[in-house]
Amino acid sequence: MTFGTRKSERVNFERGIDVFMMGIDGTWRRNCVMFDVSQTGARLHVEDSIEGLDLKEFFLLLSSTGLAYRRCKLVRVAGDQIGIEFLALSKSNKKQSAK
Repeated sequence: MTFGTRKSERVNFERGIDVFMMGIDGTWRRNCVMFDVSQTGARLHVEDSIEGLDLKEFFLLLSSTGLAYRRCKLVRVAGDQIGIEFLALSKSNKKQSAK
């Protein structure tokens, strides 16, 4: 499956990698499989329904403990797969992480 024009090169995972989506406020969490990733986004299969979830902004948890994560937004839905875009750190967050 292709998703239009790519901004950056993708890394594909043959079997997928288990990841999690979590609401910014922590009120919901979904199990996912990540099929490909780039510097700007990823393609996921979400195991449960995403209907009714606020997907304007959420976390993609790359570890079960939540220590590795990216802030994201939904950009497309294609059947059982979704495309997400990673949101850039704000200038204030970049200054704090540099300390």
